[in-house]
Amino acid sequence: MMQPRRTEAGGSRVVHVMQGGYEASALPGDMFTTILGSCVCTCLCDPEAGIGGINHFLLPDTGGSTSRQLHYGLHSMELLINALLKLGASKDRLQAKLFGGAMMNNRLGGIGRANAEFAQRFLENEAITCVSKSLGGTLARRIRYWPTSGRAQQLFLRADTPALIEQRAKPILKGASDDVTFF
Repeated sequence: MMQPRRTEAGGSRVVHVMQGGYEASALPGDMFTTILGSCVCTCLCDPEAGIGGINHFLLPDTGGSTSRQLHYGLHSMELLINALLKLGASKDRLQAKLFGGAMMNNRLGGIGRANAEFAQRFLENEAITCVSKSLGGTLARRIRYWPTSGRAQQLFLRADTPALIEQRAKPILKGASDDVTFF
């Protein structure tokens, strides 16, 4: 796995999660961040234990190949959940937020949609509640996630495009809770 870039900010730790990466924490000062296009990140939190984490995967499955497994959804989800359980989270209390899965260009085909569908299906099969999601569209996203509280922020990139103005006018999160903010 590629090591995430870490920076310290006033006693807080900011961890930049790269493609194929994941991170988990029970430290109140931690904040995870990532940038997504067709990739998907899953933010998981056990709010009772104050433990959470994030992953960032590129493709839904390996297609039979075992090389570069960290880039694939199934492996990434399993690693993230195991890291949370090792910190003391309980699987039956996990709550998820999903982001990404955009159609960045026609050359990528339906990768973004396939990633989003995989993540939703995985959560459903594992009986993990998805409390909010922002999937699809055509814009990249920057995500900030505070793992101990489950709070998330999303910023659509290329803010000067008319598509962003249109998306801001409409609610884009299905099942949204008020702890996801746009910045």
